[in-house]
Amino acid sequence: MPLIAPSLLSANFLRLEDDCRMLNDSAADWFHLDVMDGRFVPNLSFGLPVIEHIRKATKKVCDVHLMILEPERYTEAFAKAGADILTVHLEACTHLHRNIQQIKSLGMKAGVAVNPHTRVELLQDVLEDIDLVCLMSVNPGFGGQAFIPRTLEKIRTLRRMIDEAGLNIHIEIDGGVTLENAPAIVAAGADVLVAGNTVFRAADPTATIQALKNLG
Repeated sequence: MPLIAPSLLSANFLRLEDDCRMLNDSAADWFHLDVMDGRFVPNLSFGLPVIEHIRKATKKVCDVHLMILEPERYTEAFAKAGADILTVHLEACTHLHRNIQQIKSLGMKAGVAVNPHTRVELLQDVLEDIDLVCLMSVNPGFGGQAFIPRTLEKIRTLRRMIDEAGLNIHIEIDGGVTLENAPAIVAAGADVLVAGNTVFRAADPTATIQALKNLG
């Protein structure tokens, strides 16, 4: 079964406590928390105070995705805010290996995200050091975009790289995941599905999460 990580970026922020309670009572495995700085991506989202409150509202994994420049400046703060997994973008890190070491030294699992135009082969030299790869299947910055089909081939390539190295690394897909395309995504080798609008805009979010979970 894939792990399901609903993206709180699509939640109703006027009813955030209710949405957190819904996720707690659902089959969701992780809370996916997108942090945007308006520089690395052309949008702003939420930051440390919101994550601190979400952390208090759940015992599930807080999967924090930093779409920001200079993430090393804030890594310790996100650890204190309660991140279990901290993912940084390959494209935003001049010294990626150092960023990964910093994340792990603070007791978090380390993820690396790659944009749609970035080749997964560029991860080869850090694969053994990370716990998760987040493949962006849309251009980062906004929810509600359509899945980029080329991502399926990138999943297959990355899965082959991980398996040949004998590593245990999650492949997370972020962007445009729907009930219709999720089976192909899982079949290609992904094991974590980030779903925003698909979950929070559904008539029955809990049932939608369960349907995604049942794909395995």
